[in-house]
Formats: sequence, C-alpha cells, structure tokens
Amino acid sequence: MGSILDDFKMAFKTGNVLNQIIVINVVVFALLLLLRAFFFFGEQDDTLSLINSFFEFDPRLENLLYRPWTVITYGFTHFEPFHILFNMLFLFWFGRIITSLLGQNKLLGLYIWGVISGSLAYLLIYNTLPRGALLAGDYPQMIGASAGVFAVMVGAAAFQPNTTFNLILLGSIKIKYIAAFYILLSLSGVTGGNSGGEIAHLAGALVGYLGMTQLQKGNDWSKPVVGFVSWIKNLFKPQPKIKVSYRSENKSKTKTTSSKRRTAKPKPTEQTSQQEIDAILDKISDKGYDALSKEEKQKLFNASKD
Repeated sequence: MGSILDDFKMAFKTGNVLNQIIVINVVVFALLLLLRAFFFFGEQDDTLSLINSFFEFDPRLENLLYRPWTVITYGFTHFEPFHILFNMLFLFWFGRIITSLLGQNKLLGLYIWGVISGSLAYLLIYNTLPRGALLAGDYPQMIGASAGVFAVMVGAAAFQPNTTFNLILLGSIKIKYIAAFYILLSLSGVTGGNSGGEIAHLAGALVGYLGMTQLQKGNDWSKPVVGFVSWIKNLFKPQPKIKVSYRSENKSKTKTTSSKRRTAKPKPTEQTSQQEIDAILDKISDKGYDALSKEEKQKLFNASKD
C-alpha cells in the first residue's frame, strides 16, 4: 500500500497532468468503492444515496442548485470497474498525443471543457425536451469521465488524424476512424438507457473538435482552465522564505583591502528575488520539477532555507 501511495504522490510531484487526472479518477473510484461497501453492509441506504449524489450530476434544476460543483465532479467519478478502466485507457492513449505535441496545459483544457460541456448539454436537453422525446430511463443522474475523454480523443484526431494505433485483431487503424466510430456509436445510443451519457459524449466530442481547430487558428481555450487551476494550487502552495540582508555603508568603507578579498560571494538566497522563485514554482507546476535546470534547483533549495 505504501508503494502505491508513493506512486500516486510521484505523479503529482512530476507535474504530469495526464498522470494526475488518471490518479484523481482512480483515487475517487477507490474511495467511493470503500464507502459504498461499508454503507451497503451497514444497510445505510440513505447515507449511500447522499454520498452518490455529492458527486453525480443531476440535471434537475431543483437538485443542481444545491450541488453546482457536480457540473465538474461527475467527470472524475466512476462506480463500475470496466467503466473507469476503458475511460482511463482511452485517456492515456489519446492524451499522450496531445501532451507530447502540444503540452500538458492543452490536455487539461480539453478534458475540463469536455466534462463541463457534457453536463451543460445534458442539462439543456433534459430541461427543454419533453420526457420520452429523446431521453430514456428513470435515473437521470450521470457520472463518468467519458465526456472529457471524448474531447481529448476527438481533439487528438483533429490535430493528428493520420496517427495510427495497433489494435488487436484489426491491425493499424488511423485515430480519425476510431474517433468517428465512437461518435457514431454514441449517436446510435442517444435514445437508449444511457441517453444522458451519450449526449455528454457528443458534447465532449464537439468541444474537442472546436477546441483543436480554434487552437490552430491561435485561440487557446485552455488558458482560463489553466489559470483557474493555477490559482487553486497557489492557495495551498507554501511560499518560500526569502532572506534579505543589508550591509552598512559605513562598515563597508572601513574594511581593508585584504578583508575585501576574503569576503565571500553573496549567497544565492540573497541574490534570488521573489519574482525568480515564483517563476521557478510556476515552471514546476507547468512542466514538473525535473524540467528545472541545475541553477534553478539550487536557487529553490537555497530560498527554502530558514
């Protein structure tokens, strides 16, 4: 268990957004699994329902008003093992294309906007169309990362359509055909029992395509998402203490030539400004600690001393 926790911690220390999203999904899944098992055996159905509703997206306005955070939290929540398994596999396969060619921030933007668009599309359709016209099923709540995954998948396919994946039994297939297949599959299931989920898939796919085409035109939709996440991180990030020392002008004038020779260089801590430290911390947040140069690591180490 200790080694697993260490692996999870390392995913965040390295600053790899793809790994971080996967870790968050896995941790939430494991915690909910434990809670559901505990309250199920304890026959606490009301408590179990309350736990579920805290994360699930409910398109009914009277419920959403009390749980607005579910517009995003549902995108990190799974109850079924195969559900999270396939979502995380697809996120990993297609996410690597985005991160390797465009960087971590673009992946984060696509995923979050995909999740939000999925919930908003379902909210709009659920509250405007009459029951039975399109939506089916008696359980309107929605969970799962699929909308975010569809945004990443379609975004990767729009950016690198001819990239191929080697699939078992099928051989090499271009990712544009994989994305098209899953879009058609979701279209065919809109009137089925998982209509809310399929609508979210299609909304995520649309955002993934539009986000990537806009990026190619110079409009980066990931900036507000990255800015908000950075703001949240800064709320919990301890600021390093910077030492500031002053030398008396009179004392320095009375020093002899020999003492000047013996005077050591000012410590890196004295030469490192708060602005430099903030820039280094931002670089760690964006690219990870390993992306720092030797000099930057030394500056950060010196600045963290009391």
